Amino acid sequence: MKIKTLLIANRGEIACRIARTARALGITPIAVHSEADRTARHVREIGRSILIGKGPASESYLNIAAVLDAAQRSGADAIHPGYGFLSENPEFARAVEAAGMIFVGPTAETLERFGDKASAKEAAIAANIPVIPGSEGARSDPNVIRAEVLRMGLPVLLKAVGGGGGRGQRLVRAKATLVADIEGALREARSTFGSEGLILERFLTDARHVEIQIIGDGDGKVLHLFERDCTLQRRHQKVIEEAPAFGLPRPLVDRMAADAVRLGESLNYRGLGTVEFLVPGEEYFFLEVNPRLQVEHPVTEAITGLDLIALHLKIAEGGGLALAQQDITCTGHAIEARLYAEDPGESFAPSTGDITHLSLPDDIRLDSGVEEGDSISSFYDPMIAKLIVHAPDRATALIELARALRRTAVAGVETNRAFLSALVSNTDFAGMAVHTRWIDAHLEELTRTTADPRSRLFEALAAVLYVMQRRRDDDGNPWRNRDVFTGWRLGLGDDLTEACQRVSLARLGETACDLRVTPIHRGGHFIVYDAEDTPLSLSAEKIGPQSWRVTHAGESLIVRAKVRNTLVEIGTNDACHLFEAAPPLAFASGDVGAERILTSPLTGLMIKVLVSEGDDVQIGDTVAILESMKLEISIKAATTGRARNISVTEGAMVDRGQAIVEIAEKEEAEA
Repeated sequence: MKIKTLLIANRGEIACRIARTARALGITPIAVHSEADRTARHVREIGRSILIGKGPASESYLNIAAVLDAAQRSGADAIHPGYGFLSENPEFARAVEAAGMIFVGPTAETLERFGDKASAKEAAIAANIPVIPGSEGARSDPNVIRAEVLRMGLPVLLKAVGGGGGRGQRLVRAKATLVADIEGALREARSTFGSEGLILERFLTDARHVEIQIIGDGDGKVLHLFERDCTLQRRHQKVIEEAPAFGLPRPLVDRMAADAVRLGESLNYRGLGTVEFLVPGEEYFFLEVNPRLQVEHPVTEAITGLDLIALHLKIAEGGGLALAQQDITCTGHAIEARLYAEDPGESFAPSTGDITHLSLPDDIRLDSGVEEGDSISSFYDPMIAKLIVHAPDRATALIELARALRRTAVAGVETNRAFLSALVSNTDFAGMAVHTRWIDAHLEELTRTTADPRSRLFEALAAVLYVMQRRRDDDGNPWRNRDVFTGWRLGLGDDLTEACQRVSLARLGETACDLRVTPIHRGGHFIVYDAEDTPLSLSAEKIGPQSWRVTHAGESLIVRAKVRNTLVEIGTNDACHLFEAAPPLAFASGDVGAERILTSPLTGLMIKVLVSEGDDVQIGDTVAILESMKLEISIKAATTGRARNISVTEGAMVDRGQAIVEIAEKEEAEA
């Protein structure tokens, strides 16, 4: 059956990605959106979109009845679920086909088999694939789980049977935290996946995460599209993915690929799927199957030259799989980095708000679901973009990705850009001497701010450009006077710096610095003084609409510069520098007593309050646990005292910045 109209039951970058291929195949894409996504990029790009509910995913993108109704209203022949949301839901797949439409994905029976981790493990054992030692079947009684963990010996990984994509996993390392870890894992399994079932597995140390991309026609023919390495992870969530896997013996990878194909053949696999393995040393163990399109599919497309969405749709139409295994080749090396709106300085808590400025490199593949002016909502995954590079070899790909990240700038929300830059420049990663927990062990190093040797020059230039932009239409003011001040300076004979214009300037995500900029001398010459009165001399000459020639210490530098309101962006061929200017002291820290009022860092659901009125609290104690953007965030005390004025309850929604509890000084609390 030829698909003419395709409903995309998803949002963000993957909805945009699917729509582009659909259009190229002559298929009309239709979007869906929640109230929170009414003006989202996927709605704008696709052009026609149907409202399916309120902001929370449970009331929109996870609402099967609403999605089906939208498909029927739009006259869709098929539904593509993308990844996440309903993509692995067998009930949804059945409902789509019962309504006379095509579900672009595996059969409901396959989704049931692989959607449950215990069942998937059984399928792997039946296919004679090595599995990680652990419990047989799922467990939901916390006492039974505790006893079995102690019998197995620590460390043990607790995995929700309905989890996937790195979600629903907790590592138990110590007996002291065992009860809390079990409670948290059961709670997440229930709230996120609708089941309390957990499977227990021996934790494999120093393992790499390697996955095989498979594709099947639904009639027994299954091929592999080579492998991806997804070892760099944080909180079980993939951060950087690449293809092919670097440094592994090819015979080992070939055996994994053969096992993945055999597993797919055993179930007459239909569509795209990923069979995931853990690789400690020169052995491997089955991990799970993701029976859907993966976030990281672009790196496979890069090395194979195939459009996975096009293949997916062709199979769904009944067109089969025209490729043979020998037709699929691997060329070069591809790496993808996930740029997220999150704050590495706050344990990578998601950062919500409006994207007031967005600059992304224009010479690599970018898969993005947001543009400048869009909002990052607390309801959904905070991804901004995937940056994908493809090069002849891995070393070159790493260099190009590092350069792409340096040329990326975002304002309005915090991002993990600097963290990603540190990763791709790390020597351990360059030699692939990493494992799935490597990031956790090196977090301090990877999140440490590194000094830019030319930061002083770019700060000074940003201050100059900001001043020039503010005064460009005022030729009569003394800042543009060729004779410097000609009597305008207050207190003739005083030091020149007393008449400078002050600018408080902050590189995004860093502390502000106070600078003073002199008026323009002949030739566009300025002197900029920092807080220690250290001068830096430079000249700025405009040579194009957004191009400037900057001269400093005998060096000429061509830059692209944009000044919009308080934002100053300076771009070179190698990097992008973003600053925000403000009146002096605007970036000063708040009241010293502010740390005693704990506020919510994000909009979300308060799932646990761990203190009561009058409780003693120590620095670092967790006082509450917030769930936002699919993450549990611990809110910790920054000072010692006694809890009072607790203003939230478990199960309540809280806004970003809302007061949660006051940590009063003990003397004050007892008064």
